[in-house]
Amino acid sequence: MRLTFTIQRFNPEVDETPYAEEFRLDVGRGMTVLDALIRLKNECDGSLSLRYSCRSAICGSCAMEINGSEKLACRTSLRKEFERHGTITVAPLKNLPIIKDLVVDMAPFWTKILDVHPWLVTSSRAIEEHAPTPVTVPTHRPPQFHNVDACIMCGACVAACTVHAVSKQFAGPAALAKVDRFLADPRESSFSKRARLSALQDDHGLWDCTRCNFCVQVCPKDVKPMEAIVRLRRASIEQGLTNMGGARHIIGFSQLIEREGRLNEALMPLKVVGFDLSRLLHVLPLGLRMLLKGKVPNPLGHRLPGLNQVRAIFRRVRRMPSA
Repeated sequence: MRLTFTIQRFNPEVDETPYAEEFRLDVGRGMTVLDALIRLKNECDGSLSLRYSCRSAICGSCAMEINGSEKLACRTSLRKEFERHGTITVAPLKNLPIIKDLVVDMAPFWTKILDVHPWLVTSSRAIEEHAPTPVTVPTHRPPQFHNVDACIMCGACVAACTVHAVSKQFAGPAALAKVDRFLADPRESSFSKRARLSALQDDHGLWDCTRCNFCVQVCPKDVKPMEAIVRLRRASIEQGLTNMGGARHIIGFSQLIEREGRLNEALMPLKVVGFDLSRLLHVLPLGLRMLLKGKVPNPLGHRLPGLNQVRAIFRRVRRMPSA
């Protein structure tokens, strides 16, 4: 079968902007996208640049955008892609600088990983000096990493991240998942766990994730970075780190549900902005529009049926032991 491949090309030495170039190639059953790209480079255009190594979905080097989705080229079937999309379009990962053609600069990705100190920290001095400390692995209680330790650092999640697309300072799914991996490690000191969470409370940290779920969809190793971020948020609240709007939203939401059995949309914005006068004035017009649209519950209205059952759920959750 002869297929047409549309590949994004870009050589910064001669091109002002990326452009698409088409290639025709005879392909066989069982070929992957990486197999085809290697043949295109060897048989059609030796200047085509791409990155690959293990060819076994282990190293993550061949991550790229295939038919609009971030995938590993070495494990992506040509036949399945063509049957699903009717075309084969290949481009480099988004949200990372392009070096040439399908090769991106991973330096910003690695910088974010290094920023979260991707090693065990057993003392406050170690995290300040960026020095790993020898530790003993406990055998009586194996850590539960939720498969986060399966990450191969391919960068697909960062390329798919909608927040990273508009805010390059965002820590990103891979780095935040790495933090969750160390928080789950019993060898990590309590001081270090709180320090990790505290460092991610400001802008561009763990509260910036919009939970679009794209990082989960594209991860080739089923790491589920968004779920790791949710665990980080839960741990932050348990540690009393509740100054950010995201934390106040979660706490306020729970309080309203427990108190009224439903979401009071008039009080929810007040729970988020707190006692900040400037922000209160900012949401006041929103409150007036909600009142006119009938979105403000009547404070003198009847109590919702089943409220006692809702409150019983909250009481039971509080009695449950922490995971």
